[in-house]
Amino acid sequence: MKKLTKKEENVIIGKGTESPFSGEYNDFFKVGVYVCRRCGALLYRSADKFKSDCGWPSFDDAIPGAVKRLRDADGARTEILCSTCGGHLGHVFEGEKLTSKNTRYCVNSLSMKFIPEGKMKFEQIVVGAGCFWCTEAVFSMVKGVISLTPGYAGGTTANPTYEQVCTGKTGHAEVLRITYNKKSVSIEKLLDSFFTMHDPTSLNKQGSDIGTQYHSIILYSTLQQKKAVDKFVNKIKGTYTQPIVTEVKKLTTFYPAEDYHKDYFHKNPHNPYCALVIAPKLNKVREKLRLFP
Repeated sequence: MKKLTKKEENVIIGKGTESPFSGEYNDFFKVGVYVCRRCGALLYRSADKFKSDCGWPSFDDAIPGAVKRLRDADGARTEILCSTCGGHLGHVFEGEKLTSKNTRYCVNSLSMKFIPEGKMKFEQIVVGAGCFWCTEAVFSMVKGVISLTPGYAGGTTANPTYEQVCTGKTGHAEVLRITYNKKSVSIEKLLDSFFTMHDPTSLNKQGSDIGTQYHSIILYSTLQQKKAVDKFVNKIKGTYTQPIVTEVKKLTTFYPAEDYHKDYFHKNPHNPYCALVIAPKLNKVREKLRLFP
């Protein structure tokens, strides 16, 4: 644990609040991540920070599993704390309609430390397990995942559109680029989530989603990832009655999908596909792996 100054201790341990508009991160929008000032655990992404004019840094989402909530004794507000060390961060508010996620994590600057993008030491892996709306929804709850980007990879067509990929003629699969902190989540846990959420023995088909764009695929970024994937597949292949058809190859080019695909499940929970296909899949993975909060 980092030795705290008196001001930091007053907020993080004493549950105090810094004066509004006084924090170094209040009007601060550089690209990177925010970690707990006390223990260094990852808390928030810069992509989730927004200008709320409330006087304190505001985020509409937290890194999965990084922040826990505790109702104040008077029941009026909900405190937020670092899941790792229990340090006080601030409070969370919902229903203000300031962003599409309708949530505001109001955080003291003294509770956090910013790490710029160039100094982050994370890894990326790209996976395809059918519809990328499903894949993103599952991995959005895995502790240690920093960011998720739906996209297209594995084929030959440059800069493909969703409509082109849906024809099945581009060779690309609907995939998800996962940026993760390997100190918080192992590649094995990511692979466990991947193989649990879909049928790796089904060729070009997941449920009612049929086509080459839905084929099972893992695109690794490092040789260490490839070795981990090969070892994991060899370990689990005996648990299936049919051969695993998941394609495994080195990532060369990744094309981000159109903006409306990002965070699709959480933005459209009442969409029939989300409610009838994705939601049950999330429950299945939660129950089996117990990885998620």
